[in-house]
Amino acid sequence: MATERSLARLLRSLQTASELEDAYALLPTATSFLAILTNPLNVTLLASQLLSSPAIWDNRVDLQTCRRIISVFNTAAITILQQEETDTPRAPYATRKGLDREAWVKAVVAGADERSPRWRHLLLLGGVLLGFEGQNRQGLPSHIRTKLESGLVKATELSLNELKPVDDIDGYAITMVLNHTFELLSDFERSQLSYDRLLPVMVRATFLSKEGLEGGYFLGAIDRDVVEVPGKKFLWSAGSASYRHMEAISSKPLISALGPLSRLIAYAVENVHDRSIISGTVDYLADFVRTLIVQWRQNKLSEIDRSEEIDFLEGESLKTTVPALWKLLRTCMFSITIVLRAVLGRVLNDRVLAANGSAPFLSMQVLHILRNLYFVSSRIGQNASSQYSFVYLTAIDILSQYTDLSENFLRSIKPAELGQIPAHPLERSLDLFFLNTAEHFTLTVSPETSEELLIPASLPYLAKGGNNHLLEIFEAAHSVVLAVLAAPKSAKIAANHLPFYIDNLFAVFPQNLSTRQFRLAYKTILRITAPPSPLANSQPLLPSTLLELLHDRAQRASSDPLTPPKQSLTAEDLTNPPPPVSEQSALTLALIDCLCFLRVEDLEEWLPLTAHLINKIQNPDMRVPCVERFWEALSDGEMDVERAHFCVLWWSTRGGRELVLYGAEGDASPNVEDGPYMSGAIGGAARENKL
Repeated sequence: MATERSLARLLRSLQTASELEDAYALLPTATSFLAILTNPLNVTLLASQLLSSPAIWDNRVDLQTCRRIISVFNTAAITILQQEETDTPRAPYATRKGLDREAWVKAVVAGADERSPRWRHLLLLGGVLLGFEGQNRQGLPSHIRTKLESGLVKATELSLNELKPVDDIDGYAITMVLNHTFELLSDFERSQLSYDRLLPVMVRATFLSKEGLEGGYFLGAIDRDVVEVPGKKFLWSAGSASYRHMEAISSKPLISALGPLSRLIAYAVENVHDRSIISGTVDYLADFVRTLIVQWRQNKLSEIDRSEEIDFLEGESLKTTVPALWKLLRTCMFSITIVLRAVLGRVLNDRVLAANGSAPFLSMQVLHILRNLYFVSSRIGQNASSQYSFVYLTAIDILSQYTDLSENFLRSIKPAELGQIPAHPLERSLDLFFLNTAEHFTLTVSPETSEELLIPASLPYLAKGGNNHLLEIFEAAHSVVLAVLAAPKSAKIAANHLPFYIDNLFAVFPQNLSTRQFRLAYKTILRITAPPSPLANSQPLLPSTLLELLHDRAQRASSDPLTPPKQSLTAEDLTNPPPPVSEQSALTLALIDCLCFLRVEDLEEWLPLTAHLINKIQNPDMRVPCVERFWEALSDGEMDVERAHFCVLWWSTRGGRELVLYGAEGDASPNVEDGPYMSGAIGGAARENKL
């Protein structure tokens, strides 16, 4: 009787509470009563009251309120499991004092009646299912679990039918409950959901609603709280309203579980029937990221280059607030990437979406989305996520099948002012995206587009390798130019621009260009100019001319060790430092790299010249790597059969070995044991005896 009187007082309090906080204070008591009541009618009555109490639902309802109600039923179910395990730990479905588990579930579910709307029923059903089956608890008999899953799916469908035209809490609650319970549903029950209606609801709730990412507008609000402090540094205080608001966004039920929610949205994309909804989903994402980048552009923090943050951010901002912001933005980026992966998966596997009227346009939209997110993704690297790489490269691969559309896309994302380096870090980030993307289209676009768009966009960055802010863009610009020059149909462009590019390479090396980058660039140029490239037909002497330039520079180059740029060092280099390299040895190595592209008649001239150049290097620590690289170039399969045959003859019978190992003034009768040898070669002493 005491329990019934207490229950009556609780029910009256739920009915008469005037403040939402007063109602919240009653929820722990309601949870306890749900777990101990022995009369199923009382359980049903209390469950029904929790879903219809005016004190809870007549106020402004948000997902925090919904999560509290889910927690009531979830906690009550867990309590029942714990009580039974304490009483009879070995009996899987033993009864306890009062209602058994099956009767309790039926009594609670009966509380989802006509006094409350359908979407609130999801809070009850989801809470009970999570309590008994969440975290692999397996607390229900299979037939009860099946009924509970079926009831949850049916309640979802009915809730979708009753959705208001304007987004409201019902759509947000549906999204939240499904996000938490979807993994517990069987494949059959998942197939019963109407993803055509569910997908737009989830996307709007996640990215555009007040319970989600608010359309990205939170980013612009930060600007008013970023202030300049003594020392010409920026401070964004952890006590500011915008930072507290950003923290509130991160802790929202949908955003705190954004990873699973993104996978749920992706699953819906994969199973939607109306293909126009997929296009609508991409439109929603495009609107969101467009707002995001505009809001970031208006933020003072966007004016600080990543490499300058330590110089221009105050300590609290550098360690606390700004890292928290980037963490939220990275979460947004990964979430969008997961959804886009599902979109492109449908494009690859759906004949209708793969048609010419759909696939390239979806791919362009995807690339525009990635471009607007590049100020985030560039901070962690494009290869940091395999899903990001898949989305990026797949969209490029699809679009590259359409030359006109590819050119239109590149023109739409070209730098605002060709031939100039923008002052704003965000604009430079967009330039970097353009260069990285344009490199993939050099075989697709016409030579005219390459000359009027790609080359001019790259030129201002080619000489800026020594600038720490521009190193990554510098490398991307060189890659674009080399890709354009290497395109088979760009032979005329290559002939026009090679002299300038060669001059630029020699101008920036070694101060602004690493040895590795110089060697790669020069080797690529030789490959472009050597047979069977189209350029070799019109200018057959060009490879020898380029090697003459390299040889002449090496003759006059400094022998002092170079200090490699910090940005070019890898983790392995820091652990095992590479051998020292001078400008002279670097140029010699570049010359050796190019030998495999020369004709046999040119090799006859350049093999001895290369050997003489190696012997001009006085420092043994620098000369030995050149000798080893020369031997590797001759013997490790870089040459084709004809070139390799000539190299064997030169090394073994024409004095090549002696010239490389001892120089022109070396011992006339070297020890035959001093290697290395080509396979089948005859040593010097043995050759004299034979003669």
